[in-house]
Amino acid sequence: MNNYKNVKHSWAEPFKIKMVELLKMTTPAHRKRAIVLAGFNTFLLRSEDVYIDLLTDSGTSAMSDRQWAGIMLGDEAYAGSANFYHLEKAVQEVYGYRFVVPTHQGRGAENILSKILIQPGDIIPGNMYFTTTRLHQELAGGIFHDIIIDEAHDAANLHPFKGNVDLGKLDTLVKKHGASKIPYVCIAVTVNMAGGQPISLENLKALRAYTQPLGIKIMLDMTRIAENAYFIQQREPGYGKRSIKSIVHEICSYTDGATMSAKKDALVNIGGFLALNDSRDYEEAGNLVVVYEGLHTYGGLAGRDMEAMAIGIYESVSDDHMKARIGQVLYLGEQMKQNGIPITEPIGGHGIFIDAKRFLPHLSQDLFPSQALAAELYIDSGIRTMERGIVSAGRNTQTGENYYPKLELVRLTIPRRVYTQAHMDVIAESVFNVYQNRKRIKGLKMVYEPKYLRFFQARFDKIK
Repeated sequence: MNNYKNVKHSWAEPFKIKMVELLKMTTPAHRKRAIVLAGFNTFLLRSEDVYIDLLTDSGTSAMSDRQWAGIMLGDEAYAGSANFYHLEKAVQEVYGYRFVVPTHQGRGAENILSKILIQPGDIIPGNMYFTTTRLHQELAGGIFHDIIIDEAHDAANLHPFKGNVDLGKLDTLVKKHGASKIPYVCIAVTVNMAGGQPISLENLKALRAYTQPLGIKIMLDMTRIAENAYFIQQREPGYGKRSIKSIVHEICSYTDGATMSAKKDALVNIGGFLALNDSRDYEEAGNLVVVYEGLHTYGGLAGRDMEAMAIGIYESVSDDHMKARIGQVLYLGEQMKQNGIPITEPIGGHGIFIDAKRFLPHLSQDLFPSQALAAELYIDSGIRTMERGIVSAGRNTQTGENYYPKLELVRLTIPRRVYTQAHMDVIAESVFNVYQNRKRIKGLKMVYEPKYLRFFQARFDKIK
């Protein structure tokens, strides 16, 4: 008789720690001075003044021993580096695309894609905007239109696939502007601005069936594709026994190309690529990468970076890795919910998104509640988070008016393979402490606004 049948088994990270980086503890007085000097913008804080850094999961993951070994195998030839061909093979095997153009990071790929496919006046539908993606589309003369389902704009809605496209919204755009004015639909996996919310394969298949007869391409922002695959595996009927790797490959099979910031899923500190299936698009991209990034076989990267990326691609689609990665995010999210913290649900893939509208109902959106909350979290414990609300949304390029997104969020982004469960407890306790004192938080006023992507460099001051 099996005496262990009903015993609960806890999960643990599928790795052991070989090296540590010491963290710096600071005092509240030190942090108050630091945030004032940073203009109440967490992007402008110095890293040395941060205790737990949840600003982003981009380039902040811990690389494996195999990736570090790959670093030592860098072929730094200017042309035809062996590491490029390793990267090309990884992209072809794991994702299934024919051609690969390496870039220094994801926005390099966004820039090239926008320049080769968008003509002035074109309409670019997408399942919610992302900051750099929309900017590159607009700089190329395109006009972004949001076609995500309405549920995505409600942080409390429990729809399991809030990244899905509303085909009715897309059809309205096609009927109004004509298919010839829509070069592609831009599809993000685990939609960042919605709180890391996934798109279902059922929805992606339906989108493909709609666009293909019209000659409209689907271009994927595949930055966190393995995380999206995990949610499909866990939530979508018929995929429970499929591997993450096989689901990732199927997602890509319904698209014509992809931009990739490898600094997320692929577990590297720098790097990205543009993947394509059309040979003519690849030829044009190969021409432009030489102008903006570097030769088509290195694209602004060292050979060692491409090698680490190739290895990271394979590691990213491991079921054990993804279970632990999402498991840590879920752990923090459940801690938040138990403490009554209003967060975006269902809990997404790369972090926890606090709903600042519900957290700080006494602040209007014009007082930048998410920016103010991010600053208060830093002062409380040295935790660096980031705003994902009206500041990130920016302004309408035609009218100059602020965009007022329905979602006003603070993102607590979890780097991969970096922090422990104890760190998650510290984070949850800090958020709860700020929540208990939330009525004391006043809004901010913007005192400096850069021309582009203002959330990176804008400066603020407290409302007196």
